[in-house]
Amino acid sequence: MSVIVFANSKGGVGKSTSAVLLAQVLAHRGATVSLIDADPNQPLSAWWSRDPRRIPDNLKLIPKVTEDTITEIIDDEASKSAFVIVDLEGSANLAVTYAIGRADLVLIPMQGSQLDADQTKRVIDLICREERAFRRSIPYSVFFTRTSAAIRSRDLGHIQADLKEALIPTLPVELTERAAFRAIMQLGGTIYDLTKDEVSKPKAAIENAEAFAREVALITRNQTNKGRVAA
Repeated sequence: MSVIVFANSKGGVGKSTSAVLLAQVLAHRGATVSLIDADPNQPLSAWWSRDPRRIPDNLKLIPKVTEDTITEIIDDEASKSAFVIVDLEGSANLAVTYAIGRADLVLIPMQGSQLDADQTKRVIDLICREERAFRRSIPYSVFFTRTSAAIRSRDLGHIQADLKEALIPTLPVELTERAAFRAIMQLGGTIYDLTKDEVSKPKAAIENAEAFAREVALITRNQTNKGRVAA
């Protein structure tokens, strides 16, 4: 099993959408996935309720998870599913701290702005504190969301260069701005259900989401192999 936590203290960076996309792709490949909604706004629960008939049987949702229950629920779901994906509130609280302490991988979504970069640093600082508290390494990676394949802003280029210079792990795949990614949160179901009549270029959106999922799966696979060697 792998516990993957999506964390960012800034809202509006595509955290919940990214968690849903990853869960959908992994489930589509046949993996068992538990999706934990620990955001008080319950964005994952809202997505799920819009069309539950089109949710794969191997993808389950655990709603209304709080700081009092999150540790127990993560541990319980990790004993049942190959992947546990946790979507957290867009602010620092005990639930965020507890989830990071349980994570096999923390994914930090951000957009190409200095404000996002500052908030990303706060999340990384929190991960480092949890590493010291638990006396173990907590792998993490930053990834960019809502980028444009056609237009590359100067700010984004500077931030990417700064992350590289600081040796901060960054996924090579970005989740670009796509109508299909917005549509699944509005319509329910998965990206594999969308048609050309509903959104433009659904195939390109699937390819983007699958490339993102491959990179995440590669990190978790490498972490598992390292653990086996260490043992």
